Amino acid sequence: MTLPLIIYRSLRQHALSTIITAGSIALACGLLMCVWMVKTQSQTAFTQTTTGFDAVLGARGAKLQLVLNAIFHLEASQGNLAWADYEGIKRHPAVKTAIPIAVGDNLRGYRIVGTLPELFEKVEFAPGKKFLVALGGKFFGSAPDAREAVAGAFAAQKLGLKVGDTFKPFHGLAFDEKNQHEEVFTVVGIMASTNTPVDRVIWIPLKGVQTMSGHDAKAATDVSAVLIQLRAASAGFMLDMMYNKQGNRLTLAYPVGAIIAELFGKIAWFDQVLTLVAYLVALVAAGSVLASIYNSMSARRRDLAILRALGARRRMIFGAVVAEAACIGVLGAVVGYAVYFGLLTGVAEVIRAQTGVVLEVGAKHAVLWICPLAMIGLCALGGVVPAIKAYRTPVAETLAPTS
Repeated sequence: MTLPLIIYRSLRQHALSTIITAGSIALACGLLMCVWMVKTQSQTAFTQTTTGFDAVLGARGAKLQLVLNAIFHLEASQGNLAWADYEGIKRHPAVKTAIPIAVGDNLRGYRIVGTLPELFEKVEFAPGKKFLVALGGKFFGSAPDAREAVAGAFAAQKLGLKVGDTFKPFHGLAFDEKNQHEEVFTVVGIMASTNTPVDRVIWIPLKGVQTMSGHDAKAATDVSAVLIQLRAASAGFMLDMMYNKQGNRLTLAYPVGAIIAELFGKIAWFDQVLTLVAYLVALVAAGSVLASIYNSMSARRRDLAILRALGARRRMIFGAVVAEAACIGVLGAVVGYAVYFGLLTGVAEVIRAQTGVVLEVGAKHAVLWICPLAMIGLCALGGVVPAIKAYRTPVAETLAPTS
């Protein structure tokens, strides 16, 4: 028990520097794990979140903007399509399902999207999973032009909506209390949570958006985009040729997952910056371990010499100093898990609030054990230099009387 006792007493004797150094290690470890998990989970979640659709048809413009607007409800619409365009794609033999949507209004910052009941009746947003109403009646059950609304689970929670509540929409995608419409809609249902962007939307009948007061009467039958399910994957390339290569009026965004992957390619630099910061913090923390133990060597010289005189071997002294550095790393790594869970919980909540995509805080990944072990190893490495100094401590000179 001699070696553990030496390490324990040394850590206790230098408690303040130990706590500060371990805190730096915890920050570095937690930040590295959080950056890695957010990057990998976000990319997987976003590329797989298609809400059951293979492609999106919209006005001529950027495919990424079209997908973000129609699937994730983030971007502004790049223009409208005529009802005839919707009818045309709906009748195409390669298309299994075509669902039009209309956007342009909000309820205190949460988007209002007009669509048809078929979105909820026919579409599986994930294999074997359909949209369900947790509270209330059917989706727009009374009439196509009824002033009814079904609230996504997250939007209902944040807005405090209940079945039977009424509201007046606000014009535009950004909330401005001066731009309130005259129409009054009644909440007839609250959707079950899907952990997709659908949860952040207030859904109303398509005609509710098309004929809203203050909207252009000439566009009373237009739609913002058409969500498409294909009968076969190969059909997407045929439609891509027809709309994107040969046509010059509309844009087909296909496949949805690949287009979202392009977004992560564009913001990869941000992940790299965060990772670089975490690495720098880790190096600074390892340097702190080295400096903290090395600077205490002068005060320990006599203690180490006494241990040598009592029979402790040089390799035991060397091992004690390296083990002390590793123990600081272990302490930092353990606290690092708390930092990681705190950071990831906060980031996950922000991502869910802004996009509707849910990250799994308790997800397992190899980085969650590789990173702490690497930090412990780095700290042990930082203890090698002061360990060499302790190894070379001369017993006779150190214990010799000074007068």
